[in-house]
Amino acid sequence: MQRITTDQPHPLFDSAATRRIEAAAAATLPAHTLMQRAGRATARLALALAPHARCIWIACGGGNNGGDGLEAAALLRRAGHPVLVTWLGTPDALPADARLSWQRARDAGVPFADTPPTLGPQDLCVDALLGLGLTAAPREQPPDARLLAWLAQMRASPAPTLCVDLPSGLIADTGQYAPGFAASGTALAPRHTLTLLTLKSGLFTAHGRDAAGSVWFDDLGVAPTEAPSEAPCAWLAGPPPAAPRAHASHKGSRGDVAIIGGEGLAARGMGMTGAALLAAGAALHAGAGRVLLALLDAGACTALPGQPEIMLRRVDALALHQGAVVCGCGGGAAVAGVLPQVLQQATRLVLDADALNAIAADAALQQQLRARGQRPGCATVLTPHPLEAARLLACDTARVQADRLAVAQALADRFDCTALLKGSGSVIAAPGQTPRINPTGNALLATGGTGDVLAGLVGAHLAAAREANATAAFDAASHACWQHGAAADLWPPGQALTAGRLARALAR
Repeated sequence: MQRITTDQPHPLFDSAATRRIEAAAAATLPAHTLMQRAGRATARLALALAPHARCIWIACGGGNNGGDGLEAAALLRRAGHPVLVTWLGTPDALPADARLSWQRARDAGVPFADTPPTLGPQDLCVDALLGLGLTAAPREQPPDARLLAWLAQMRASPAPTLCVDLPSGLIADTGQYAPGFAASGTALAPRHTLTLLTLKSGLFTAHGRDAAGSVWFDDLGVAPTEAPSEAPCAWLAGPPPAAPRAHASHKGSRGDVAIIGGEGLAARGMGMTGAALLAAGAALHAGAGRVLLALLDAGACTALPGQPEIMLRRVDALALHQGAVVCGCGGGAAVAGVLPQVLQQATRLVLDADALNAIAADAALQQQLRARGQRPGCATVLTPHPLEAARLLACDTARVQADRLAVAQALADRFDCTALLKGSGSVIAAPGQTPRINPTGNALLATGGTGDVLAGLVGAHLAAAREANATAAFDAASHACWQHGAAADLWPPGQALTAGRLARALAR
């Protein structure tokens, strides 16, 4: 068993692959083996999380997930630990393995109750109600009212919760809740999820991270040789590789980053130069050799006294084919006029914010963006948030959030580039690549300007790449996203995270 942390990559599998792995393993093992292993793993983690519990409440459903909980209850009871089971099943309707675990729980003297106990902070709730298999398809019947009430009681309890395999109601592949399981507020106590056999992608994106809390993994002793050859549906991204600088390096070794954006106040009465300045500051503190800033403010800004390292340029004075270009941060309506030139001339390009909105509204710009993917020596990264992604795909944000992995891949395939779909569990996708889900970051990033910082950081990574190609774009987006979130994870408690301070923290 291991706790999943952000310091290394991990393969993620969808529910169909997990079922195939489970079936292949079960065919080679004695009956009931996997459920016994799942119960042992659950009991072991339960004791590690709440070693002094006066009561361990295990809420069990009527299927195999409930069977895992019943098996854990039997083991805990035999070892003398205080356990209480509430159960939604009936013996005659149980799958064969779960029925065996129910009988083992009865034989061990596990107490069953119709209503949950009242728990304190030192106690533990175990959610073994539902497992793999929920989908976004409409349900013929609403979820059992007792099940929903028990889940609500867990969320409101001062006792921590351990979810067996998946938080009940969460869809394994998407991180969304199944119909009838509305996302609720933040739980009062810590949450943990022990996922079994495989790591599921839905635990790490959309609602998954809040629902799952700390994720633990147990492969139940199923070695790769016991399972069919299954390709991951995604990877949980790891940190960027160490890249020490040679003593003989110079500013050209890290490449130039040119920022184009920042519509001035005079244009429409909505000054957005700050967004471009934040992107430039991020590129600077991330180690770019030179940072050039072309503000779309009709020359109103002529000096940057706070950041003299950033060099001001007009757009027409930029050598767009050199280094990386980050276009769109605070670009407003003005950015549309420079996009044809940028799309044509830039070899390494990050498109953010208003550049994406302008492309979404113009079929000619969309065609020009797609054409970049066919040109050798071009690397392109899109960094949309869900609303910008919806505009690019002519859908709504609900569709985007319903399956973030699929939407990120659709963007990448449609525009033949790397797409970085921002949000909880940002997704990085590219044609021909297995998508990556970023594990770092937290709610401190939910403040204005942090997306501009990410765009500038992607630009710095892209400028430092040895070549301008699709692989460089994919890696730059993945590594920058990890670094951006990690900076927020290391943020000092009690200090407000602002985008400007985040950009400066990248140097650490």
